[in-house]
Amino acid sequence: MTSFELSEEYQDLSNTVREFADLVVAPVSAKHDEEHSFPYEVVSQMADMGLFGLPFPEEFGGMGGDYFALALALEQLGRVDQSVAITLEAGVSLGAMPIHRFGNAAQKEEWLPLLASGKALAGFGLTEPEAGSDAGGTKTTAKLGGGEWVINGNKEFITNSGTDITRLVTVTAVTGQQERPDGSIKKEISTILVPTDTPGFKAEKAYNKVGWNASDTHPLTLNNVHVPEENLLGAQGRGYANFLSILDEGRIAIAALAVGAAQGCVDESVKYAKERSAFGQNIGKYQAIAFKIARMEARAHTARLAYYDAAARMLAGKPFKTQAAIAKMVAGEAAMDNARDATQVFGGYGFINEFTVARHYRDSKILEVGEGTTEVQLMLIARELGL
Repeated sequence: MTSFELSEEYQDLSNTVREFADLVVAPVSAKHDEEHSFPYEVVSQMADMGLFGLPFPEEFGGMGGDYFALALALEQLGRVDQSVAITLEAGVSLGAMPIHRFGNAAQKEEWLPLLASGKALAGFGLTEPEAGSDAGGTKTTAKLGGGEWVINGNKEFITNSGTDITRLVTVTAVTGQQERPDGSIKKEISTILVPTDTPGFKAEKAYNKVGWNASDTHPLTLNNVHVPEENLLGAQGRGYANFLSILDEGRIAIAALAVGAAQGCVDESVKYAKERSAFGQNIGKYQAIAFKIARMEARAHTARLAYYDAAARMLAGKPFKTQAAIAKMVAGEAAMDNARDATQVFGGYGFINEFTVARHYRDSKILEVGEGTTEVQLMLIARELGL
C-alpha cells in the first residue's frame, strides 16, 4: 500500500504557497471580489514565485516539477480565493499545457517560456453558444488557403482571455470533415493558436458572474481572423481528441482547487466556532455545530484522497480518466456542500460578502459545472463500468 503522506519537497511547496495565500492573497480578496477587478499584483507575485512554471521543464523556463505540484499549489490558493486559484489553473492547464503536450519545437520555443514565466497568460477557446459539454457541436470554422487559416466564429466563457497580459488563445475550429468507419460523416475539429493582437480577434465585455468575480472571463468573437498555417497545434483533425486528454488532466487540477475551497470552509468554521459565543459558551461546544464541521472535514479529506490517487496514477503513466472524473465530482460537491454548511455555521455573517465563506458559497457552484459538469463525470464513470 502506498502512503498518501507528502514527501518533504511536496510539503515544503504546499507550506510556501499556503503562507503566500494567507499573507498576500487573502488580505485583498474581498476588495477584488467587490470591484470585479483582476488581481494583477497577486498574479505578478505568483509569477515571481514560479507557480505558472511548476509542471514545465527547466529548458522552457519552468520549475521542472510535475502536475501534482501544481495541484498542491491550487489547493492552498483555493482555500482563500478561488478566483486567484482558477487564474493559475487555467493559465497552466488550459493555456500553456496544450502547447507543452502537442506543440512542435518552434511553438514550444516561442510560447512556453513566456507562459511559464507568468508574465503572459493564454486561454483555451473551446466552449461556444451551442457547444459546451457537447464540444462536437463546434461551429467555429477555420479554412486553409494561401498558407493561412481564416477563422470565423464565437466562443463563450473563456478564462484569462481578456486581461492586459493575455497574449494567446488556442481555439477549436472545424477544419473539414472525416468519414467514420460506418460511412457517416463527422466534423474534423482542430486546434489553432491565435495571438490576441491578431486583427479580427476580439474579447467582448466581461461577464457579470455570480462568483469568481476576480477571474477574467469573456465571450470571444473571431471575424476573419488570419493566422499562419503553422499555427495549427497538433495534427489536423486531432484537436477535439487532444483537448479531451487536457480535460482529463485538468479535472485533477480543478479537484485540487475544490478541495482547497472545501478545506477553507472547514478552517474558517473551526475558527469562528471557537470564537463565537451563544447561550453562555462557544458555539463549537454544541454538538449540532461540532458534528456539522466534522462532516465538512470528512468531505474535504475524502476528496483530497481522490485527487491524490488520480494524480499518482497520471504521474505513473497509468490510466486515470475515471479516477480524475471521480475526484472532480467528489471534490466539487464537497466544496459546494461545505460552503453551504459553513454559511450556516456563520449565521448572518455568512451572508456578508467580505467573509471568506460567503465568497465560497457563491464561487463553489461553478466547480460542479466548469471543465465538465457533474453529469458528464457520472457519464464517464458509468461508461467505465460498462453501462
